[in-house]
This record gives sequence, structure tokens and C-alpha cells, in this order.
Amino acid sequence: MADQSKNSLFEGAFGRLVLPGIIIQSTLIGGGYATGREVVAYGAKFGALGWIAGLTIIVGFGLMAFLMFEIARRFRAYDYRSLVKQFLGPFWFLYDIIYFLLAILIISIVIAATGSILESTIGLNYWVGVGIIAILAGILNFYGTALIERFKTIGTTSLLLAYILFAILVISSSWGEITNVFATGDTSFAGDFTIWSIIGAGIIYVGYNLAVYPAALFTVKRQKTMKDTLVSGAIAGVLMTVPWFLTYFALMGFYPSETVFNADVPWLHMLNGYGLWVAVIFGIVVGWTLIETATGMIHAFLDRVNYNLEELGKQPMSKGMNGTVAIIALALSAILSNVGIGGLVSTGYTILGYAMLIVYGIPILIIGSYKIIKGVKNDESSKMSA
Repeated sequence: MADQSKNSLFEGAFGRLVLPGIIIQSTLIGGGYATGREVVAYGAKFGALGWIAGLTIIVGFGLMAFLMFEIARRFRAYDYRSLVKQFLGPFWFLYDIIYFLLAILIISIVIAATGSILESTIGLNYWVGVGIIAILAGILNFYGTALIERFKTIGTTSLLLAYILFAILVISSSWGEITNVFATGDTSFAGDFTIWSIIGAGIIYVGYNLAVYPAALFTVKRQKTMKDTLVSGAIAGVLMTVPWFLTYFALMGFYPSETVFNADVPWLHMLNGYGLWVAVIFGIVVGWTLIETATGMIHAFLDRVNYNLEELGKQPMSKGMNGTVAIIALALSAILSNVGIGGLVSTGYTILGYAMLIVYGIPILIIGSYKIIKGVKNDESSKMSA
């Protein structure tokens, strides 16, 4: 009975409408806002006007989620190679290159953050922490889709609750400072900028996080209508942006402190003084984000490789091989993590964010939208002729 109820949960409205957003959000969290560094770079540095970047992000996330879900549903493109071929044609391999580089970069950033956070919060040796997380991500990719869906659903719920707890602690104790930032319109940390600079920062944030979207493609098989993809896209946009706003408002309580805003892990500084138990929970939460991010991005890559092998008439990779590839990818990311979080975020994310917008964002927005509109018209014509 318990197994039946679990299956009905994932196969019903929850699996069709909410689960895709949970999978994307859980993959996004590690590279998107786990440390707070990313929110500083792409919104919070603008102080009282940073919310404009947040609105740009929620609209961008929701729109891109809908477009991906609907194209995947219409063309049964349930791995990212099949999806990208729908709007890049013979140039689909460009996405492969950018995706791989971004995957390694995003995982590297979270590894660097997690290793140092686990070391400073619960006293776990940097490389021991990284090793434990690598093994867990390898195990999840070994057992595949069913375990990943359940792991991410439980994890994302726990992570959201934890971030809400952190935000409440910080925001409630610094409410006066937060209201003062907005009352005075303080934007001093960012220096000179325009409204378009803020919107552009939001667009770049959406751009580099486009790499996490394919992690949810395996869940789209449950979606049957455009209503499903519209509702699911909107839910995904909200789920992906709520933690961004929680982090943003928490950061405003310290604006424009260079100690916090120049830190590799601003959340650690914001939570300083709330007791060891908060630091321990934060260490566990960020460790979980790495597992979710690494698992989601590697799982999407493995799906793409296995689908290609099947197209060539070959057997897909074994469970053991899937787990091995996951651990190798994590090892490469761990080596790159030595560069440091600040440099990886400010330089790597911006460059690859523009690249992802060029090879994925703009094509799916223009060509993808055209194909969807054309498909809707064909559907209406079929109904009229019938």
C-alpha cells in the first residue's frame, strides 16, 4: 500500500505539474543561491533596486521552463540532445560543449563552498566532505530515476524549509536595517549603473542557470497538454526564485557591508552569532545542495549519452558505468574548485551565461515559440477538419 501511494503521488497531478519544478529547483540551488555569492553578483549588489533583477529572473525562469516543457512534450524530446535539435538543428553540438563546461563549473563552485562550509561548521576535513558527497552522487546516478525523484523531492522540501528558517532568523533580527536600505534607496555598493544593468544581471543569471533545465526532462513524459506545461512552468518559475528573494532580503540587512558582500560565502557571515546548531544545519543543507546539483546535471548528461547509444543500436551504459562517470565528473570539478568561488562566479558564470543565452535561450525563445504556435494552429485545424 505504501509503495502504491508513493507511485500515485508521482504519477498524478504532483508528478505532472510540481515535480518538474522541484527537479529543476533542486539542481539549481547549488550553483544558483546556496552560498549567497551568486545572489550578490546578480542582484543584491544593487541594494534597494535589486528586486528588479529578481522580477526579471522569475519571469525568465517561468518562461524558459514552459518553453522547454512544451517542446519536449510536443516532440517527445526527453533528453537534451533531442530537445536542442528542435531549435538548433545541426548546431546542437554547441549546446553540448557549453552544457558540459557549465556543469563542471557549477559543480566546482558548490564543491568549493561545501568543502569549506563543512570544515568550518562541523569540523569535517575539506576533502573528506567532498569525497562523501561524490560517493553519494555516484550512488544516486547508479540507482537512477526513481531514487533521484524521491531524493530530490524530500531534499527540496527540507532545503526550502531550512532557507525559510535562515531568512526568518536574519531578516527578523535586521529588519530595521533592511527597511532603512529601501527607505533611503541605498544602492551604494554597486556604484554607477542603469536600470538596464539590473535587468541585464537578471538575464545573465537566468542564462547560466539554463544548464540546469535538462535535469527535469525525464519528468516531462507525464505531461499531456499545453495546460500542464503552462501550469508546471509557472510553478517552476516560483519554486526557482523564492530562495533567491529570501537570500536577497536577508542580504539587505547587511547592505553595503564589504565583509558580507565580498565574502565567498555571504550566508556564513549572515548566520554568524546564531549558535552552533544553525551553523551545523547550514553545513548539512549546503552539503545536500551539492548532491542534488551534481546528481541532476550528471543525470541529464547520462540520459543524453544513453539515448545516443540507443540511437546507434548499442546498449546504454550500465548502472556501474553511470556511477563511475558521475564520480569522474565530480573529481574534475573538485580540481577546478581550487580556483575559488569568487573568481568562478564573477568570470566563469558571466562568460558561460552569455554563451548559454546564445546557443539555448535566444533560439528556444524565437524558434521554439514559432514551433509551439505552429503546432497550436495545426491542432486547431485538425479539430476543425474533424
